[in-house]
Amino acid sequence: MKVFSIEEANSLLPEVRMIVKSVQAAHRGLLKFKNAVKAAAAGAEHGGGGMAGGSRYADLLTDLSLRVNELETMGVQLKDYGRGLIDFPSLRDGRVVLLCWQLGEGDSLDWWHDVEAGFAGRQPI
Repeated sequence: MKVFSIEEANSLLPEVRMIVKSVQAAHRGLLKFKNAVKAAAAGAEHGGGGMAGGSRYADLLTDLSLRVNELETMGVQLKDYGRGLIDFPSLRDGRVVLLCWQLGEGDSLDWWHDVEAGFAGRQPI
């Protein structure tokens, strides 16, 4: 697990913001296929399957996977696709905590929380 200083995490935010926007776009696109995916899965259970727009669905899945992998390679943890919520592992008083940011917040990290506390436990930096 990569551990970030606040400065390191802040320096990555412009790139992370662009990636998270792409993740959100792909996620929204995939949600439009929800009923078609269910119908295709049900058809596959009976020897049929397939779905209109399957190629587009596959492209969106690939894009989402690649973008999430980019974040993971950087050491950034994506917590919520829809909200664009991410965490940067960091050290605070000798223990691992998470620096927390979500799409739409400013150009720097303002929040942290204990690993077990999650978003509801956010505290100002």
